[in-house]
Amino acid sequence: MKKYDVAVIGGGPGGYTAAIRAAQLGACVCLIEKDKVGGTCLNRGCIPTKALLSCTQVYAHIKKAQEFGIKVDGVEANWSQMIERKDQVVKKLVTGVEFLLKSYKIDLIDGKAGLIDKNIIAIEQSNGGDTQIEAANIILATGSRPALIPAFNIDGKQVITSNEALDLAELPESIIIIGGGVIGCEFACIFAELGVKVTIIEALDRILNTEDRQISQRMRGIFRKRGITIHTKSKISAVEKSSEGVSAVLESGQKISAKKTLVSIGRSLNTQGLGLENAGIELGARGEIAVNEKMQTNIPHIYAIGDVVGKIMLAHVAASQGMVAAGNIMGKPDIMQYDAVPGAVFTQPELASVGLTADKAKEAGYEVKLGNFSFMALGKALAMGEAEGTIRLVCDAKTDKVLGGQIMGPHATDLIAEITLAISQGATASDIGNTIHAHPTLA
Repeated sequence: MKKYDVAVIGGGPGGYTAAIRAAQLGACVCLIEKDKVGGTCLNRGCIPTKALLSCTQVYAHIKKAQEFGIKVDGVEANWSQMIERKDQVVKKLVTGVEFLLKSYKIDLIDGKAGLIDKNIIAIEQSNGGDTQIEAANIILATGSRPALIPAFNIDGKQVITSNEALDLAELPESIIIIGGGVIGCEFACIFAELGVKVTIIEALDRILNTEDRQISQRMRGIFRKRGITIHTKSKISAVEKSSEGVSAVLESGQKISAKKTLVSIGRSLNTQGLGLENAGIELGARGEIAVNEKMQTNIPHIYAIGDVVGKIMLAHVAASQGMVAAGNIMGKPDIMQYDAVPGAVFTQPELASVGLTADKAKEAGYEVKLGNFSFMALGKALAMGEAEGTIRLVCDAKTDKVLGGQIMGPHATDLIAEITLAISQGATASDIGNTIHAHPTLA
């Protein structure tokens, strides 16, 4: 039985980052993955959706070419070629991660892992063979998957999840998107730009409920202008399928029909079949793996990172947690902090946020000072033809420290990094204002 200093179960952004960091610090490491390295983010989430969004954004720019003095005729969008490009991007990045693992002499084991006890891992290998390894330290990074809600009759054909949406053979004429969160709204932008009739059904009082309320409301208006129908405060009692398509029956009795339905409500944690009970690992109230700020479970040499710990389910958070876990294992003490975690929504225009909104800051007892600026007054945005948007800075009126920031507009997901840095370093609004920025730029 081969022995390792660190065994990582799950090869997503958290898992492969943790494996590489542990190897950099001198550990003998293996990474166990039952599918493809890169996890959901690289194969079925962040990267493939952004590849498709990049295609639709190019298409949108070309359709506006006349505004820039460029005449373009006969422009057509080819969905199958977009899917092919998406697959090429994913393949290239997966190959790159595999190369990195190899360069750090990390053993990549293809198979499904389960704990026999606190140190022994059984692996059902994809080639049919079974094996076991021993590890002095273990990092659980098994991620999550789309929640399969029985009432919605998900079959992967007429009623689909984000996994199937990324590999549709052809575009439907119409689609119902159940859930107006980040995933639902990103897919709404993809489909609507390509001429699909999109209807979003959201149970809460607004789409993008985690974002600043004013920005969420503005985005709803933008969606409506693009022909996207939005039903908020609308709960679904049933999803009915027929040869003609799918119908969502609302609790109000209204029936909404389309060719397909995309369910984008929540994710389920991948904790089943891991043998957690064999190692005595405790779960939290929501079924998540309970960890402390060092990413340790109740078993000191077993750590957990990423979606399975139920904190902030974002790829960059998982990667940071992986760095913390690997550092602690290798004698470099570290703790995970969540007060400056940026969020990015790749709609059109983009949304990004970090820290506290104005409402949350007031709830926390701060005397709030707000700074607001419209992209309509920004020269570079006007030159780009992308003046729809706004920036809000949330500060402590007493100390001028930056508490949060929200951006809606071009390259918002890039611009948020400056506000994130300001919060993490305890900077003030004046610190940002007194920093010389290149002109003319969005920054």
